[in-house]
Amino acid sequence: MLHAIPPLALVCIALIIGFTGLVWSADRFVAGAASIAKSFGVAPLIIGLTIVSFGTSAPEIMVSISASLKGAGDLAVGNAIGSNIANIGLVLGATTLVAAIPVQSHILRHEMPILLIITLVSGFFLLDATLTLIEGIILLVMLVPAILYLVKIKQSELSAHEVAEEESLEDLSTGAAFAWFGVGLLALMLSSEVLVWGAKSAAEMAGVSPLIIGLTVIALGTSLPELAASMMSAIKGHHDIALGNIVGSNMFNLMAVMSIPGIVTPTIMDDSVFNRDYLVMLGLTLLLAVLAAKTLWLNRKSGKAKLGRLAGSLMLGGYLGYYVLLFYTQ
Repeated sequence: MLHAIPPLALVCIALIIGFTGLVWSADRFVAGAASIAKSFGVAPLIIGLTIVSFGTSAPEIMVSISASLKGAGDLAVGNAIGSNIANIGLVLGATTLVAAIPVQSHILRHEMPILLIITLVSGFFLLDATLTLIEGIILLVMLVPAILYLVKIKQSELSAHEVAEEESLEDLSTGAAFAWFGVGLLALMLSSEVLVWGAKSAAEMAGVSPLIIGLTVIALGTSLPELAASMMSAIKGHHDIALGNIVGSNMFNLMAVMSIPGIVTPTIMDDSVFNRDYLVMLGLTLLLAVLAAKTLWLNRKSGKAKLGRLAGSLMLGGYLGYYVLLFYTQ
């Protein structure tokens, strides 16, 4: 019996419900988890570097788990790589066109080197177009030393605004915190199921691989919350930690999201995952590092280093160029 392709309207509804549910449930999950941690006396810094950072990647993580269990590991890998490309090219690029983003020196000295190391390690694993159990475990385990290192160095280098950001977590009662944690986690699971179903159906209807859907539709959808938050922060003038949030989110995507397909089941992908998608992600990451370093160097005396519209135009141009490349190579 032939597998029936669902109608277009149903697929679109599933994608909309899935994306909306992921955004709402991730927010509730993080609020509940952060309040639970706060009630047990966990420092706001630790909560910010673990639960809140995890929360920004929670949609990608749940989609990765759901896709991997359904045998669509390439969709999950595409989601991780595509989200990193969108975070730098679209989110940072578009935000800098609205308002210049300050570059803190610790980003270049601490967070960026970690991101570059993890990016190179993940590239080495993707070189043979497969992601194995051991490789997935290595990526996931790398989370521990990365977080411990960041906690150690950030304890002595917190700016006043960063402290205020980390202490402005939603204050919930213990009962409400556990309730929202449970509701958020359940909604995350259900939303990711609906979204992956819609994504796989869309791939079948369009005649493309789930990888392409993961790199485009899913990656763009799961990056929209970061784009909305960054744009609103820029408009309101609270954008001085936007760069750190994006770098942290990309680290989590590679370690916590891309590791899942390999852990669930060995994932075999098309060679283009490395030759095209990974290399674009690496290129944009290096571009961001170079732009940040150049900005810090040129403004080393004034101490007011900011990524402006030229940097934003380069990143956004790279993102749009990637879509052109996808169109001509698919």
